[in-house]
Amino acid sequence: MKDKMPQETFSRLSDRTKLVYAGRDPFEQHGFVNTPIYRGSTVIAPTMETLLNRSGRYIYGTQGTPTSDALEQAWTQISKAAGTVCVPSGLAAVSVALLSCLKAGDHLLVTDSVYRPTRVFCDGMLKRFGVETTYFDPMIGDNIASLFKPNTKAVFTEAPGSQSFEVQDVPAIARVAHERGAVVLMDNTWATPFFFSPHEMGVDLAIEAGTKYLSGHSDILLGLVSANERTWKNLRDTYDAMAICAGPEDMFLALRGMRTMLLRLKEQEKAALDMAHWLKAQPDVLKVLHPALPDCPGHEIWKRDFTGSSGLFSIILKPASQNAVAAMLDDLALFGMGYSWGGFESLIIPFDCATYRTVTKWNPGGPALRIQIGLEDVKDLQADLSAGFARLRAAHNA
Repeated sequence: MKDKMPQETFSRLSDRTKLVYAGRDPFEQHGFVNTPIYRGSTVIAPTMETLLNRSGRYIYGTQGTPTSDALEQAWTQISKAAGTVCVPSGLAAVSVALLSCLKAGDHLLVTDSVYRPTRVFCDGMLKRFGVETTYFDPMIGDNIASLFKPNTKAVFTEAPGSQSFEVQDVPAIARVAHERGAVVLMDNTWATPFFFSPHEMGVDLAIEAGTKYLSGHSDILLGLVSANERTWKNLRDTYDAMAICAGPEDMFLALRGMRTMLLRLKEQEKAALDMAHWLKAQPDVLKVLHPALPDCPGHEIWKRDFTGSSGLFSIILKPASQNAVAAMLDDLALFGMGYSWGGFESLIIPFDCATYRTVTKWNPGGPALRIQIGLEDVKDLQADLSAGFARLRAAHNA
């Protein structure tokens, strides 16, 4: 518990136990186990001196509440960070993190496999603000040194890559960046701090879409950025200047989801691996892109740096028409088509990276599908996809 348990005691606990106690102290909440939802803008000061000196713990709703404190403190402990801010979405987390370490005239390096909305933000808003972005091959490793300029101030990584699942050598990239004084950012939503410890691997600013596994129930929008000592002040100052605070109900639900997060992650990890191996054997599947499989780009790096895998991966189908793929997907009973993941339900979407990659080629050899494995029974999911493959073959041969 955040005040009653010494940090050294907390640090010795297993991850599973940490999630039960992180960011809460029932004795501060009249004995209630969970920190309640604090809604509000105005905070009343007890004295004029407190008001004028802004010396109270809470000054105004945008600067924090007991609810936001509980979530930020919990995520800071779990991430082994100096501090955390909570914002209204994963993309908001990407944006506030980048704005905290860049200014007009700076140069930014970004992996070519990045989450597409991050690319849109870099090519749109950051460009308008005078920041130049260069994209790099996700498998570049320490050869990224050749792309640095005198004004390169930050490197944005994402491992594995969004949709295409290449695993970058984040520690190697971080070493090169730090030698040149640059800040390293990472979108760590896929692995979470439980399967990849970003700050221990050299990441300065770690981004998490709490919408995904932290929530676990597809019912909130939330982003978190954790920072090390080097970057914490700039991050917090940027966050305060923008007043980009998350909603109280979403933070409360994230705290609730946190208590079961690791249990869900491990269950979805196992189910996704079972599904990946099963899909690899299906005659309609050309390849499976899952970091835990030996033929996935960067698999050896994943084995070295990661302690697990989550429920999200991609497959490449053998050549088929768009109509055939639609016949497969449109009548799936258990897999929904939606642009998210990390919840309790299974999802599937078609995608094509070729339209927006700029320095690497995306030519997988067939239609690509991203799959999120939820908490359903694996045999039921396999039966649903088997029926879908049958429809795909029938439409393809018609």
